[in-house]
Amino acid sequence: MNENTFEKLQYNELKEIVKSYCVSGLGKKLINQLLPSSNVKVVKHRLTETSEARAILDEGGNVPFSGVSNIEHIITKLEKGMILDPSELLSISDFLRGCRRIKTFMSGKEFAAPTLASYARSMTEFLDVEEEINFSIKNNQVDSAASGELKRIRHHIQTAEQKIKDRLNQFLNSSANSKYIQEFIITLKDDRYTIPIKASFKNHVQGSVVEVSGKGATVFMEPNVVGKLSAELATLKSEEAMVEYQILATLTGLVLENLHPIKVNIELISQYDMIFAKAKFSRHVDGIEPKINDYGKIHLRDCRHPLLSGHVVPLQFLIGEDYRSLVITGPNAGGKTIVLKTIGLVTLATMSGFHITAAKGTEIAVFDNVFVDIGDNQSLENALSTFSSHMKNLSEILRLANNNTLLLFDEIGSGTEPNEGAAIAISILEEFYLKGCITVATTHYGEIKRFSEMHSDFMNAAMQFNNETLEPLFKLLIGKSGDSNALWISRKMSVPEHVLKRAEDYMKNKEYRLERLNASKIRTPNEVVEVAENLVDYQKGDRVKLLDYNDFGIVYKEKDKYSNVTVFYKKEFLEVNEKRLTLEEKAEELYPEGYDLDSLFTDYRTRKLNHDIERGSKKALRKINKELRKNK
Repeated sequence: MNENTFEKLQYNELKEIVKSYCVSGLGKKLINQLLPSSNVKVVKHRLTETSEARAILDEGGNVPFSGVSNIEHIITKLEKGMILDPSELLSISDFLRGCRRIKTFMSGKEFAAPTLASYARSMTEFLDVEEEINFSIKNNQVDSAASGELKRIRHHIQTAEQKIKDRLNQFLNSSANSKYIQEFIITLKDDRYTIPIKASFKNHVQGSVVEVSGKGATVFMEPNVVGKLSAELATLKSEEAMVEYQILATLTGLVLENLHPIKVNIELISQYDMIFAKAKFSRHVDGIEPKINDYGKIHLRDCRHPLLSGHVVPLQFLIGEDYRSLVITGPNAGGKTIVLKTIGLVTLATMSGFHITAAKGTEIAVFDNVFVDIGDNQSLENALSTFSSHMKNLSEILRLANNNTLLLFDEIGSGTEPNEGAAIAISILEEFYLKGCITVATTHYGEIKRFSEMHSDFMNAAMQFNNETLEPLFKLLIGKSGDSNALWISRKMSVPEHVLKRAEDYMKNKEYRLERLNASKIRTPNEVVEVAENLVDYQKGDRVKLLDYNDFGIVYKEKDKYSNVTVFYKKEFLEVNEKRLTLEEKAEELYPEGYDLDSLFTDYRTRKLNHDIERGSKKALRKINKELRKNK
C-alpha cells in the first residue's frame, strides 16, 4: 500500500467518516492509525468484531461509554513521577468507573458477541481505587474528610479567618478610621485580608501595603491589628498544603501501583470505541460482512461506493475465477472510473474491518498490495507530461507488484500517440498478467480491446450505453464489449451510412481503400480579370467621412504619393489613407465660387489677427512682438 492509493481511492475520507462515530479520543486515535491488513486471519477477526458490535446495536444495546475519556496524558505524567492534581485523579476515577460499566455490559453479551465479550474478561475492575479517590476528592479539591489532620487544620484556619474578619470589621466600623477608607469592604489580596485605603492616607494607617490599584488612588493594606493572626493563618495554610500534598501523593501512588492493568484497560476501551464506531457506520450504510479469500477472487453483488449518496446504480462485478485481467470500455462520463474506485475502496474497507454496502454473497480478496493509476498525475514541479507521469507510476508499480497484488488502471496508455500508447499498454498489461496480478483497466483503445478478446485469461467488459438517448446507464456488462459508441453517436447525428460502414470496415481489418478523387471534382484556376478600383480625386474643402471614426471631416491637402489625404478633424490635421474615406460632398457644391477655403481651417481670432496684420495694425504688430519676446 502507498499514500497514492489511499488518496486516489479516498480511503482517508472513509476513515474520517467512521471516526466521527467514536465517542472518545481513544477510538479516534486508533482509527487514525488503522491500515488495511493483508493477513486473512487479521481481516476475518476485524470483520467478526464489527459484525458482533453491529448485532449488539441491532438488538438495541447502548454501550455505556459515558465518563470514558482519553487519559493517556495523565498516564504520561504518572510515568514521569509527577503527582496528580485533584482533577486528574477524578478523571482516573471516571475512566475506571467507565471501564467497570463496560466490562459488566460486555460480559452479558457472550451469546450475541462472544469475541467482544472475551475482551471484557481481560479488563480489571478497580473499585477500591475509585472509592478511595472519590472519598478523598470532591469538587476538584481534597476533601476535609480525607484525613483527621487535614480536618483539624482546616477547622483552625476557619477560626483564624473569622477572627481576622471580626477585627477588620471593627476597624471599618471605627469612626476614627472612616476618613482613611476608600471602600468599606474586606478584600483578599495575595491570600491576605486587606482593606482599601485612600493612597493619600496610607501613612496614617498602621499596617502593611499588600497591593496598589492600577491608577494608584487606592492601596490595599493589612492593618497591624491582624498582623499576628495573619501570620498564624499563613502557617496553618502551609500545614494544609503539606497534608494535601501527602494525600495526593498517596492517591497517585495507588494509581501508579496498578498502572499496567490500567493501561490494558485503556487499550481495550480504545478497541471497543473503534469497533463500535465501525458498527455504527455499518448500520448507517446498511453494510454487510463480505466473504473473504486469499486467492484473488472479487465478486461484487449490488455493491455501492461507500462515499456516494443518493441514487447509485449498484455494481455487479467478478474477477479472479475464469480470468485475472479485465479491460473495460465505454464512453466518457460513463462510470468506468467509479467502477475502479468502488472495487478499490471496498477492498481497502474490507481489509480494514469495515462492512460494505452490498448484497449477500459478495466476496472480497485480501491482497498484499493495491496499486492504482487513476487521474492526471502531471507534475508541474518536475515538468512531467501526463503520459510521462503515468509511465513513472507504472514503472514503480512494475517493480513492486507480485502475484498477490490488485491493480486498477484508468485509461491505460493514454496521453500519447494512440498506436504507440495502445502497444505500450498491451505490453504492460501482459507483464502484470505474467506476474500473477489481478488487473482491472479502462481504455478507449480498440487494439487493447482486441488483445483482450484474443487472450484466454483476459476478459472484456463495457459500460452500458443507451443507444437511443446517447446517455450512459452506469451498468457494467462483463463479457461484452459492444458496438462503438462513437459510431452510434455519429449515426444519431445523421452522418451518412456509407461513411459509417467504411469506418466499421477500417476498425475491423485496417485494409484502407486508398481511392483516388474523380478528376471531375477537381476545381481548376479561373482567369482573373483585374478591375480598377473606383478611386476619388479628393480636393481641398471636400466633406468626407472617416470610416475609423464614423464621423465627418474636411479635406485640407490632396492625396500624396502614398495615397494619404490630410483631413481636418476636430481641430487636428490627420493623414488618412484614401481607402479609409468616403466622399460625402464636393467643395464646389458646399461653398460659393471664390470662397476662401483656408478660413475653414482657422478660428475667428486667427483670421482677425491675419486681417489686422495685412492692413498694418500697430496693435497687432505689438502683440506679435510681445509673443516673440516671451518665447525667446
